[in-house]
Amino acid sequence: MNIPFQTIDWSTIEKSEHKGQTGTSFWQTIQFDGLRIRIVEYSANYMADHWCEKGHVVYCLEGEFESELKNGESFKLSKGTSYVVSDELSSHRSISTKGVKLLIIDGDFLKLN
Repeated sequence: MNIPFQTIDWSTIEKSEHKGQTGTSFWQTIQFDGLRIRIVEYSANYMADHWCEKGHVVYCLEGEFESELKNGESFKLSKGTSYVVSDELSSHRSISTKGVKLLIIDGDFLKLN
């Protein structure tokens, strides 16, 4: 994958709406071959509608949320904190009571070898 230098003006990237089990998320997505970069916002009282198996690098830009693992563990993240996980290593879902804004990066580099 070769990506030439470029800037991204997120104010020009259209938002797509994704309903959760409760609440709504809004995604602004940049897609490259094997790499996806998103700004994702969860509304107040958001709960994902599925357990995710995909790997991510997640950085919390604003607010706070909980990343719940299917095994019962739970991690609270707030502004300035991150998590990282590879594909198929932890079933997880996001929950936000007050809303949150995240930078999420995923792609082929997180696939299991």
